[in-house]
Amino acid sequence: MLSGAALRKTGSGWEFASELALEDFVWENLPQLFRLIPLERQHPAKGEYCDILAVDNNKQLTIIELKNAEDRYVIQQLTRYYDNLIDEKPFAKDVDYNQPVNLIGIAPSFHRHNHIDRKYNLLKIDFLESTVLQHDKNFCLQLKDVDTIKNLSINIPYQEIDFSSLSQDIPEPPQKLLDWLGSCSGYEQLAIIKMREQILGFDKRIKETVEGRNTIRYGKGKTKSIAELCYHKTTNQLSVFLWLHLPSCQKSERIGRVRLWLKGNIVKFAGHIPEGFGKMKLESEWKAMPKEKRPGNYYHNKYSPIQAGIYNQYLHKSFQDDVFLSSLVDLALTKWLNKIQ
Repeated sequence: MLSGAALRKTGSGWEFASELALEDFVWENLPQLFRLIPLERQHPAKGEYCDILAVDNNKQLTIIELKNAEDRYVIQQLTRYYDNLIDEKPFAKDVDYNQPVNLIGIAPSFHRHNHIDRKYNLLKIDFLESTVLQHDKNFCLQLKDVDTIKNLSINIPYQEIDFSSLSQDIPEPPQKLLDWLGSCSGYEQLAIIKMREQILGFDKRIKETVEGRNTIRYGKGKTKSIAELCYHKTTNQLSVFLWLHLPSCQKSERIGRVRLWLKGNIVKFAGHIPEGFGKMKLESEWKAMPKEKRPGNYYHNKYSPIQAGIYNQYLHKSFQDDVFLSSLVDLALTKWLNKIQ
């Protein structure tokens, strides 16, 4: 099954919402794209970080550098990564360093300096031009080898939101929200829009308020909140918060601001973050960071959220593999209604 992607519309077509979104998609789909086995993302080597390391079935190493825009220094980066890895030889059990290392640069276009630098470089480096194509309602990523002109295409599970299907009683989404949704996969975009419709259609007293540059709040004033949508510009990430029972206070029914980590309309993790974005990250996010920047006990509930199934067991006394966003929104709305009555 292909992993989803975060896309955004441009004046001439579509593109990945960020370099991270492109990296996410390529990493999740390495077997389908290149028949490669993932090793590690953002691997640290002598103070530099390789975007993607992977191997084939014969343990031949591939280094991939990704750009979401034209960049003049792709060759220099790949050359340094190559030298660092040949010197350090990480993943010695998984990589056969007696074989040549495949070096791949992926970008929407390559600057003429890239071609000059590659021409006089001793290493073989492949250039793949990336394009997001749309055919009717279907999207795909096309990678074109600039030397052989051969194309490789893979479907992107992405769906444009059809706002005409939403209730006419609900006001149009604010422009900020539409801008932020570009950082989400198509499935997550739809889930958040449906969540907004569910909240605003529940009670006419519920207001949607844009606060500052990065927050949209739902509720009746700041003391009677139901939900928040917060956008982190640096990481290009939209986060969902609901006012629910705190995961860390299972012996009481304290209500607080709980962040939900989504995959489409499924909640995967939940964690109590009283304000802002907090320090919580998923285990995969911690591991993608340089080791020296991770806290020593990042598995602790202060730094890592709990699985949604465990949280649901606390809420409803039953474990569920799939915890739907709509069910937690229903619970948040019920708690809000009890509070204001």
